[in-house]
Amino acid sequence: MPRRALRSWFGPAGSPELPAPSDALLLVSEVVTNARTHGGDVSELQLAGTDRALWVQVTDTCPDRPRPHGPHRADRSSGHGLYLLERLATRWGCVPRGRAGKTVWFEVEMLPAPTGAPEAPGPTRS
Repeated sequence: MPRRALRSWFGPAGSPELPAPSDALLLVSEVVTNARTHGGDVSELQLAGTDRALWVQVTDTCPDRPRPHGPHRADRSSGHGLYLLERLATRWGCVPRGRAGKTVWFEVEMLPAPTGAPEAPGPTRS
């Protein structure tokens, strides 16, 4: 999801310089990567949002629920996806889809831009 899409979707609250959009971009990447690495084929990626929250769901073809592989260790090169979901998402979960796989979803609360913050420049017309 490009940064420009967040900005146009959420207006000033979607500025990639604010924590929530940056967290959302990171979590989308982590959840899709986890699905590809541990869950087989990604069959669906859905995004929905309001001016207050971004909701993401990733469906893959493996029915196994995501689970951490031991305690989180920052010095490992992988294994950070669920840790990041726990820390950065407002809430998240997993919905079994039977033999068809599962859907992992998360929500990130989008806080309003600080008062007095400059608005992102819009398109110019000549």
